Amino acid sequence: MSESVKAKKKNAAGTDAVEAADLPERNADGSDEGKSKVKQAKAEAALPALGFKDMLRWSWTQLTSMRTALFLLLLLAVGAVPGSLFPQRAANPVTVTEWIKNNPATGPFLDALQMFDVYSSAWFSAIYILLFISLIGCVTPRAIAHYKAMKSQPPRTPKRLSRLPEYGTLALPADAGIPASKAINDAAGLLKKRGYRVEVRDVDGALPNLGAERGFLKEVGNLVFHTALIGVLVSVAIGGLFGYSGQRILVEGDTFVNTLVGYDQFTPGTNFQSSSLQPYSIQLDKFEATFDRETKSKFGQPIDYTAEVTTKETPDSPAEKQVLKVNDPISLGGTSLYLTGNGYAPVVTVRDGEGNIAFQGPVTAKVQGDNYYSSVVIKVPDGKPEQLGFVGFFLPTAFVTDEGISFSGDPELINPQLSLNSFYGDLGLDKGVPQNVFELDVKNLKQLNGRDLEAGGITLAPGTTATLPEGKGSITFDGVKKYVGIDIHHNPGQLYALLFGLLAVAGLVTSLYINRRRVWVRTGTHEDGRTMVEYGLLARGEDHRLAGEAAALRELLAREWRISGDPDTTDTVSSSTSKDQ
Repeated sequence: MSESVKAKKKNAAGTDAVEAADLPERNADGSDEGKSKVKQAKAEAALPALGFKDMLRWSWTQLTSMRTALFLLLLLAVGAVPGSLFPQRAANPVTVTEWIKNNPATGPFLDALQMFDVYSSAWFSAIYILLFISLIGCVTPRAIAHYKAMKSQPPRTPKRLSRLPEYGTLALPADAGIPASKAINDAAGLLKKRGYRVEVRDVDGALPNLGAERGFLKEVGNLVFHTALIGVLVSVAIGGLFGYSGQRILVEGDTFVNTLVGYDQFTPGTNFQSSSLQPYSIQLDKFEATFDRETKSKFGQPIDYTAEVTTKETPDSPAEKQVLKVNDPISLGGTSLYLTGNGYAPVVTVRDGEGNIAFQGPVTAKVQGDNYYSSVVIKVPDGKPEQLGFVGFFLPTAFVTDEGISFSGDPELINPQLSLNSFYGDLGLDKGVPQNVFELDVKNLKQLNGRDLEAGGITLAPGTTATLPEGKGSITFDGVKKYVGIDIHHNPGQLYALLFGLLAVAGLVTSLYINRRRVWVRTGTHEDGRTMVEYGLLARGEDHRLAGEAAALRELLAREWRISGDPDTTDTVSSSTSKDQ
């Protein structure tokens, strides 16, 4: 039987374990007793149990790793997908209610998963917060370590500079009068001019040497990039919590006051408070649209939109005349007002069956086709004895084909025409269910006018009146006004998000184009009196410009010592790599 040394060592847990080498490999009869004992020892070995603090430390390490941060960033992007697939309650609660009603099997289940409130859901917020914590945990230790590295001295000069990726030697003639100590100081001065942080060692010794380092901005740029990402996350969170957006249609002569009841549609942030609305006002004085009248292929196409408005920052502040144009918003009360749409608003007067005015004013016509062909819906809930409804279209310049079909031939108000069908009955407005102002549900209504009915459809020019059948009333086309659509956005984190975004780009570019490099130079005196100089360069990571840096350094040294073309000068470049020392 082979001999064994009964030596033991302490493992990481502090328990005694017999080394595999101490066990006999094989008995004299050829059996694998030794291997069996090794297997038995491995089977009986047990990992030490983690305590509560160790578990917390392990969890924190996993959370703050870069791998986890990237995974959470990807998970956040995936988690935002349902927000574009399903209607969101914050933007349009009516649509969400209809979606759930029309999908009784999946609607309640998806609602329980908060698919209609994605961006304020518990799971989306959890991912967001974990990503925020992970980035902070990644950046903070790296920033501390990099600060210590910047304060530390360059690493010691390796014994064998020839093993570095870039290596070269220079020989200074004995009659040049440049001893080793002066040569090392000259090299230090040149490296400092090139931005290196230099430390000279053993300047009075037999082999003076130096270590130089530069490129700390590479890691600074990396840290700035990740810190800026945190800033972007915080800015976006602030905008989502305290920001809001809304839309309002303004007809010429109308005024919008920044209150909740003044919006046509309003989307608040998670922590929005109505008291944060500044009561500014904006009145649309005049709107002008300029159309192309010279190019045949684009005749009638819009060229420019100009809205002349009167604004007031507060009820007591003086009125100010301003111009609102596309891509040129107006800032009021910390919000930005954008011009996003326009159209025509026919002014009508509707009298009910009792001869009373049941409705009077402009009606927003929704642009549906070329040359401002627009749909019109008029709802008259105050009509008596029956509620009235009208649906049809408005043509700014009406043309009629030989088949009797009307169309708009030009976007300007040259020959305005209003064509309508009329209905009466219950409009459903008294039930408290929100309705789309641009749609009329005719399921529970009876039709009075239409092309297929004996009474025919209603066709009106400005200043004309049509009487409804069955004594239900009349409708008068009084004239036409213009309207604009305004988008209103308030995002307190928008400016900060922009600044942090620019900072992130700057940090990323810095980290990509700056390289971390180290240079070592050693000098000495040869037996024949020559001063021998050797240098080596090493980069942290990939650096395809390291060879160029080595050539530039050699040229500077040769120029400094005026040894250009010296046949005794040698330059050796090795393709081998070595670890950073």
